[in-house]
Amino acid sequence: MSKQIAGLPADYADWLAVIKARVATARQRAALAANAELIGLYWQLGREILQRQAAQGWGSKVIERLARDLREAFPDMKGFSRANLLYMRAFAEAWPDGAIVQQTVGRLPWGHNVLLLTRLKEPALRLYYAERAISEGWSRTTLELNLRNRLHEREGNAVTNFQARLPAPHSQLAHETLKDPYLFDFLGLGDEAHERDIENALVRHVTHFLLELGSGFAFVGRQFRLEVEGEEFFIDLLFYHTRLKCYVVVELKATAFKPEHAGQLNFYLTAVDRRVKAPEDNPTIGLLLCRTKNRTVAEYALSGIDKPMGVAEYQLVRALPEPLVTSLPTVEELESELMSIEAEQAEGSDE
Repeated sequence: MSKQIAGLPADYADWLAVIKARVATARQRAALAANAELIGLYWQLGREILQRQAAQGWGSKVIERLARDLREAFPDMKGFSRANLLYMRAFAEAWPDGAIVQQTVGRLPWGHNVLLLTRLKEPALRLYYAERAISEGWSRTTLELNLRNRLHEREGNAVTNFQARLPAPHSQLAHETLKDPYLFDFLGLGDEAHERDIENALVRHVTHFLLELGSGFAFVGRQFRLEVEGEEFFIDLLFYHTRLKCYVVVELKATAFKPEHAGQLNFYLTAVDRRVKAPEDNPTIGLLLCRTKNRTVAEYALSGIDKPMGVAEYQLVRALPEPLVTSLPTVEELESELMSIEAEQAEGSDE
């Protein structure tokens, strides 16, 4: 209950809080609507550039003139450079379906869309990352990081027993939450690092660690103490997942996966379920992070485990291939193409 402010009605503070929430919501909706209008404008302009080039065959001089005229007409607006007009053209070419623009990519800022255009070549992948960026509220930096780290190849790739140990659809969501491999190159450690070194570094860089784990993970503690009948046990890392509504026990191993690791983690999950988990929480899940694993051995080991858990590798030194390169032309390539069209038109007029 809020404290009464002298000289004002008793419910004034509560009413003010409600008004503030309404204003914040209205501002957010207005910003989203303005962004959608801008993206729709860019798509429409890009489509018209494509159509006019195809029908009339004009080249780069028209793009340059259009950019100059638009900047003069709207000096307070950014985004009408020649380079950005070329991105609009590429944007309309990449998304010929206006419905997708309105319903999905139109909800992303222009910078996000340009990043998707220049880093990905497959429409399905662009749509995947666009939808994830919208649902999880990724900043442009986070989107760029997930593109660079090839999230789509790693997500849902861990070995788990979730399908047999968790009810649907919770099992599918839990499976998609885990990755393989996890990338810890931000720690600055070499492959010779020991478990405790890695654990200490992950806690020091917990913000980066949470980004790599993904949306929904909240850090609870390191070397989390459990007492069972007078004996002490310590969990490497304990998290709570806000979407799965359960605790997540993470155990680090500086070696290859061994079946006995699963038995140890199974004990920790049982202890957390009985001594930490609230009645409304879902069953605790575990994640074994190992240097390497034999997938078949991991599958066999987890099949005989009662508690839900997954096994994944981690990399201290980046071993993923270079980032994806778009099949869409760069701005320089677009300009070169337009100049070629213009030259061809000039030659035709001379004949």
